[in-house]
Amino acid sequence: MEKDMNKHKFEDLDVDKFLAPENEKRSVLAPDGSIVEVDPLKDYFCQDRPEVQKPRSGPVENFLNWARAESLWVLGFGTGCGSIEIPPLTTPRFDMFRYGVQMRATPRQSNVFVISGYLSVKTLKRAIRAYEQMPSPKYIIALGSCTINGGMYYDSYNTINRLDAYMPVDVYIAGCMPRPEALLAGFAKLKELIKAGKAEKANEYAENFDWYKTNQKKIIKDWNMPDFNW
Repeated sequence: MEKDMNKHKFEDLDVDKFLAPENEKRSVLAPDGSIVEVDPLKDYFCQDRPEVQKPRSGPVENFLNWARAESLWVLGFGTGCGSIEIPPLTTPRFDMFRYGVQMRATPRQSNVFVISGYLSVKTLKRAIRAYEQMPSPKYIIALGSCTINGGMYYDSYNTINRLDAYMPVDVYIAGCMPRPEALLAGFAKLKELIKAGKAEKANEYAENFDWYKTNQKKIIKDWNMPDFNW
């Protein structure tokens, strides 16, 4: 799939048309009695595009990749039916903690995003926002056939297929739905890629940002959030 930033440019949409009430510009009375103009889209979100995080020198980067691979903090966001496979991983039978895998509560604390099955267009919008709030380096594991080709929803009007057209995927796990053992195998593959310095999809997202945004806006018709969310 060709991702040429020079060929794929997106045009800014009229976000005022879709703004939620809490994101509209407004005047606020400050404690000193002065009037402060608040623009949530500019005041609450970063205004800079993502940047490529270049690796450090050889031995240093190798050590950092080892540390990253052995400390995977997963965003607890059940995006689809595959999320039912994640709770068993915390039980003694599978014990994901022995692999250095831990669940976290917010994007700011996480570096792995498990897209667990189908994504509706509405959920994709929230998943994009969550992913962009995660600090780099960050990784995506796509769980289940729905993320690969749409699965049983391949011709549905409100779900997507080919997740990697909208978000950068480091590891795909096939199945409907994959068992917890398959998810553990996916984590093992991700650890292998990180240690080899090949888990660079976050940088690919930054490099091809215009291409991804164009694809996202083609299907998300009520784009009422800024393009830069981190």
